[in-house]
Amino acid sequence: MNIDPQAAKMMLTHMLKPWHEAVANPPETQEAVLHRLIQDYAKTKYGQDHGAENIDTLDDYRNAFPITPYEDTHNGGGYKAIIERVMGGEVDLLLWEEPIGWAITRGTTKGESKFIPMTPTDLEMRASAGRAVMNYVVSSGKYEILAGVNLNLNFPSVVGAVEINGREVEYGYSSGIYTKHVSRSTPVTSAPTQEEIDALGGGKTWKDWEARFELAYEKCKDQNVSLVGGVAPTTLQFGKYLNKAHGVYPKDLWSTQVMTLGSTPGINTKHQPALNATYGRQAVIREIYGATEGMFGQQLDEKRAWVPNYDLFFFEVETRSGIKMLHEMRPGEMGSLVVSTPILPRYKIGDLILARKAPYFRCIGRDQWWTLLDYLWNELISFNLGQL
Repeated sequence: MNIDPQAAKMMLTHMLKPWHEAVANPPETQEAVLHRLIQDYAKTKYGQDHGAENIDTLDDYRNAFPITPYEDTHNGGGYKAIIERVMGGEVDLLLWEEPIGWAITRGTTKGESKFIPMTPTDLEMRASAGRAVMNYVVSSGKYEILAGVNLNLNFPSVVGAVEINGREVEYGYSSGIYTKHVSRSTPVTSAPTQEEIDALGGGKTWKDWEARFELAYEKCKDQNVSLVGGVAPTTLQFGKYLNKAHGVYPKDLWSTQVMTLGSTPGINTKHQPALNATYGRQAVIREIYGATEGMFGQQLDEKRAWVPNYDLFFFEVETRSGIKMLHEMRPGEMGSLVVSTPILPRYKIGDLILARKAPYFRCIGRDQWWTLLDYLWNELISFNLGQL
């Protein structure tokens, strides 16, 4: 595929403009996002029950809508019970659009998968996963990267279906859903296609992954794999599989230019040596911070941290000094992230966020007492010592 650098630059710059403008002015952008979300919440029964139509200010919003986790076993609440009712047919309880799919986690919450509904508005926002690659291409001027393919090692986007209001709605893993949508809405081509991965089924055993890895090898062994995107641990496992099954590493087959990876803390520090040893020293790592509930940020430049999608989501943080906006955090301050999405108002996602010099942040792990100790230990043994 031939790439016209000037045309590609114009297209990518246009796509990146909302993010760049939001990063330059978080307070004004977040205020606009909040008002947009409140208008949508007012269309749902959950929003109406919390008086969304009467909210004018941030204080109004905080007083009306409680911070809510996925599951609250102590108080018998949480979004899990509400989502189960939506799955039972009460769509307008939480959604103002009909669900077009469901994203599931890989079982990180108490060993069980979370089910998160997706709507047309929500799905459009998931294309933000491609911002990390697009920004690197524009800033580096390496538009030839777009002529290659993205090595797709993601989980299946379709695993099964649930019946809602008399029709079946598919569900699958968020990483696969992201890839399917991003492939349709950006210049990036993925191989194997998400449909080819889905055809192998939704199993999670090593045998299932061997089948996916072999498919990826067969589809890409003679391709120009300029990009690798997905889950960092799976990306490393693929390298081990290739060496065991075919006696080669990815760096022996391809000259990968960019790796956009997520799903685990420390990608740019503790995982970086293994990733570059497997895929080549020329591979630039760009971290994505996302979850089943949305794509919340991605790496902007060579600084080893992510920058929020202020134009898409509303970000708050529970800190020791109280609740504050994400962009109000001081460098070195930590807190538990609370994000408002088109579907979930004031959702406590359960991640511990560390603020660096604006506009950079790191997710250092789940919101547990030992997370900070684990983060500091990994910073020490990787000789990173908090550097950006």
